[in-house]
Amino acid sequence: MNPRRKKRLTLVLALVVGLGATVGLMLYALNQNMDLFYTPTELVNGKPDGTKPEVGQRLRIGGMVVAGSVNRDPQSLQVSFDVADIGPSVTVTYDGILPDLFREGQGIVAQGVLVNPTTVEAHEVLAKHDEEYMPPEVAAAMEKTHAPLEYSKEQKQGSTQ
Repeated sequence: MNPRRKKRLTLVLALVVGLGATVGLMLYALNQNMDLFYTPTELVNGKPDGTKPEVGQRLRIGGMVVAGSVNRDPQSLQVSFDVADIGPSVTVTYDGILPDLFREGQGIVAQGVLVNPTTVEAHEVLAKHDEEYMPPEVAAAMEKTHAPLEYSKEQKQGSTQ
């Protein structure tokens, strides 16, 4: 092999090895930051493909807050509550201020670490709402703004008849 081809071959091999190392490091970094979503039933029984999270794994869990399960510590911001879907419930512990929409019977998504097979220690709790939800301030502003418009439309329709 002549020196020119040998130089090209080493350059191409170096590029392939560098590209492979870069892709491998990116996949490793993404794997460290990936939080899989589980329902309470999937967390306890496993997903349909048989995978179950391990203790210490970061995850997200979503479901409805079980009525009567919210326990607040009067001395701190520590709160624990049960989350369920159609099957078994899972206990979520959280130390912080809960969202305004949080209440029993409300859907939530908690992001945290699995402490034991039925307990998640959350570091973030998000309250879900339906698509018809509107904050009270926005509803009042919409009512104030759109009421005169609807009245004027009714006047126009009444005058044309």
